[in-house]
Amino acid sequence: MSESSAPTTALTIGNYDSVHLGHQMLIQRARERVGTTGRVVVLSFHPHPMTILNPDKAPSQIDPFHIRKAHLIEAGADEVVEMLPTPELLAQDPESFLDEVIKHHAPNLIVEGHDFHFGKRRQGTPDLLNKLCQDRGIKTEIIGPVKITLTDQSIATASSSLVRWLLDNSRVRDAAFVLGRPHELTGTVEQGEQLGRTINIPTINLKTESLLPADGVYSGYALFENQKILAAINVGSRPTVQGTTRRAEAHLINQDATPWTPDPSMPAYGWECKLQLVGWVRDQVKFDSIITLKQQIRRDCQRICETLGCPC
Repeated sequence: MSESSAPTTALTIGNYDSVHLGHQMLIQRARERVGTTGRVVVLSFHPHPMTILNPDKAPSQIDPFHIRKAHLIEAGADEVVEMLPTPELLAQDPESFLDEVIKHHAPNLIVEGHDFHFGKRRQGTPDLLNKLCQDRGIKTEIIGPVKITLTDQSIATASSSLVRWLLDNSRVRDAAFVLGRPHELTGTVEQGEQLGRTINIPTINLKTESLLPADGVYSGYALFENQKILAAINVGSRPTVQGTTRRAEAHLINQDATPWTPDPSMPAYGWECKLQLVGWVRDQVKFDSIITLKQQIRRDCQRICETLGCPC
């Protein structure tokens, strides 16, 4: 399709939590259809509609909304609209819901996935969307599932549910295959108990709304202020020191496996940081002493350096 005859506004609607490869395919196809002069608009439900319809069964949020929005823009969207799933909105029948969307955004094209549902009780299907849009002079395109090959050679359909399951089972490498990038924990560094400093293994404690993987130690990187530093990332309640709250903390590593030292001009706390999860190292273990814990952390750091190809 030439740009002169292309739709001027392509619209896609969904939750879009995680912005995995399936989501990215929708954005990319919408961009192809409208060309460089058209607009791609994403309507993203936030929070998940299940938080209103059935809070006990609502899925965990993978990324905070501002991170989701950034990924959607990076994938090719021009505008990301946050849709609040009010009871009134969720009670609309499919036709009323679609008419409301068309009234506010005037799309020439709507692009959705094969499993798209809309309107009250998810009564709207891709077939109904095609019919309603045809009656209103709006083009549609339904995209099939995106298949991912995981490390065990199984083939799965990209979905946010799959990302959650993989993270819940420590499979951060497979989650990266589904996302098209490593899962990141995004937040700000806050003060902890400062125990690590006393054993020469300082850590940064991250306050984050990103979905934590299963308890354990992971290899990865800390990203902040244009720096990318090797990190041993611990997720869990820290049973060796009688911790009670799940959290993410990272010990930053130089390329010789020694502790990384921050620039003296950096503030101790309050700075933004991303912890990028690359691989699983080991389960969380309660050690019999702080000395044993320290020895294990040293081994973890050495293993991470070797695994990520650093000249240790």
